[in-house]
Amino acid sequence: MTDLQGRVALVTGASRGIGAATARALAAAGARVIVSDLADTGELAAEIGGLARRQDVTSEQDWIDTVAWAKAEAGGLDILVNNAGLFLMKPIVDTTLEDWRKLTSVNVEGVFLGCKHAVPVLAERAAMWPGGGAIINLSSVAGIVGGARTGCYNASKGAVRLLTKGLAMEFAPLKVRVNSVHPGVIDTAMGQEVVTGVSSAVGIGDNDARTQLASRHPLGHFGDVGNIADAIVFLASDKAAFMTGSEMVVDGGFTAQ
Repeated sequence: MTDLQGRVALVTGASRGIGAATARALAAAGARVIVSDLADTGELAAEIGGLARRQDVTSEQDWIDTVAWAKAEAGGLDILVNNAGLFLMKPIVDTTLEDWRKLTSVNVEGVFLGCKHAVPVLAERAAMWPGGGAIINLSSVAGIVGGARTGCYNASKGAVRLLTKGLAMEFAPLKVRVNSVHPGVIDTAMGQEVVTGVSSAVGIGDNDARTQLASRHPLGHFGDVGNIADAIVFLASDKAAFMTGSEMVVDGGFTAQ
């Protein structure tokens, strides 16, 4: 079993879906987990013996305050999971500048701000662990391959992919590893947004859209939140001590085609 005893993790967008599953998995591995979101995470924090924090990842001041609070309340940070994100499926001609800015403020700027403000604190404790500190950024298969009506989302997740690689080079001397995770379609509320988007675009029912999307994964089904949480726990652990700048694709074969 992966051992994260003694480590402190911060998971953004932790009120539901992949974020909540990741928080539970990190706690099960022994980490003390801070769950942050604009939505209430108090119940989840109580369940896993962690700490709840209201946080807007698009606010630089919120990041400054959250990292300082984590240091005061939990002694620092060893793991950062930049999970908070939005999905957008819309033809580019119908996409407003407001749509674009809202999407990128969360998906790109939120990750940038998290890495910027957390790395000094991660570096302070990195020597305590064989694998050092760890940042895991949630990208997507959409950060690797394109799709009709998802160009803006592709751009945001592609930015996360390459930001991860650049920061891996920059943070290596600090003994802080930076890796990205690229899920296929996962059975979450956001996964349902993808289904609804395809349904609307193609003019078919949600059930047919779901079947069509599932068939695009060679394994024939959507992923489960646990599949992604397990990958994140691995990357956060000393088992991944020689991995940085990597992209872990968990997509049922979607991008292998």
